[in-house]
Amino acid sequence: MTTGLGTASGDAPTAPLPARPSGWLRRHRGPAVAAAVFAVAMAVTIFTQLAPKGDSVPLSVRNAGPDGGRAVSEILGRHGVKVDSADSFGAALAALQASRDSTLLLYDRNGFLDVSQLERLAVEATRVVLVTPRLNTLRALDAGISQAGVVPETSPTLEPGCWNDDAETAGTVSGESGFLYGDEGDGTVCYRPPGSEAGLLASTEDGTLTVLGSTALISNAGLAEHGHSALVLRTLGGSGDLVWYLPGLGDVNGAGSPQTLSELAPGWVPFLGPWLVFVAVLAMVWRGRRFGPLVFEPLPVVVKAAETAEGRARLYHDSHAVDRARDNLRAGTLVRLAKELRLGPDASADDVARAVARLVNRPEDSIGELINERPPNEARLVRWSQELDELENEVRTR
Repeated sequence: MTTGLGTASGDAPTAPLPARPSGWLRRHRGPAVAAAVFAVAMAVTIFTQLAPKGDSVPLSVRNAGPDGGRAVSEILGRHGVKVDSADSFGAALAALQASRDSTLLLYDRNGFLDVSQLERLAVEATRVVLVTPRLNTLRALDAGISQAGVVPETSPTLEPGCWNDDAETAGTVSGESGFLYGDEGDGTVCYRPPGSEAGLLASTEDGTLTVLGSTALISNAGLAEHGHSALVLRTLGGSGDLVWYLPGLGDVNGAGSPQTLSELAPGWVPFLGPWLVFVAVLAMVWRGRRFGPLVFEPLPVVVKAAETAEGRARLYHDSHAVDRARDNLRAGTLVRLAKELRLGPDASADDVARAVARLVNRPEDSIGELINERPPNEARLVRWSQELDELENEVRTR
């Protein structure tokens, strides 16, 4: 029978409610939040490290930074020029061989390519554009173009000054941090500083080789300045295909590499090493032998005040420090006289001189002159110190 306050004895008892999981989180809320924050930070760090990063190689078509060449490649691509970025010598050679009309942009800033590699590239390319080439690169191509120094600081901008259509259309360019190149043949030299026969741009008579003396003409940061964009686009966009090649360390030809130090060393060098080791061991034994037992001295060492004063006096004497010795003697005299006359620690030199004059019945001016005197030499310093000592003795005896 069921009542209003309970259940009958025959009914099954009510099962207890399960514990809520929020109780554990409430007790461990701090460590749980810290673990979650740490997990999120680790995930962000790993994602940032594994995410692809932009290219930072100067004048690279994948480099969107100020010194990259991505802007030029994209503009040329929009005007119908196929830009092929070559990452190796083999890729550049294959891209040139696959095209009948191609322009090669070569920026070998470290001089990785040798003569044979440069000659093969020049044969396969219709036109070659070199950016700030080295002397070895120009000699390998043997086109009559040579280095001629740098653009002077007095020429921040340069005018075309030639009959080259590309240069005349582009107009003024920047000459800052640029290099000059001259042509020994019948080629064209443009953007020459006043009084110079070399210029920032040089090209052969047939136009198959062009040299640009500044990376600012092609870089993303300098492309919008002056006539850079017009000059670069007309220079690189003359062909339907452009092979953009920046040689790297992997393009170095190992066959022509110089000999190593081991190969250049004479035959007797292998015997020199053991001999030097033997001599070094003998030197260590000779210099490392003990000179007798160690002498132990109890610490701390007590040094008498008289010895300290005598040692300091010798140092002053050796360095001729007359003024320093005079200051120390004067300060000591004033302290002892003030203590003897009970003037207190705040007494000045004038107070001490006045009290001493009253005590010994001598003029105050003479006492003050004696205390404040500056001896000009060591002989007078000794005599002056004796007079101060006599004055102290006179005060003590009164």
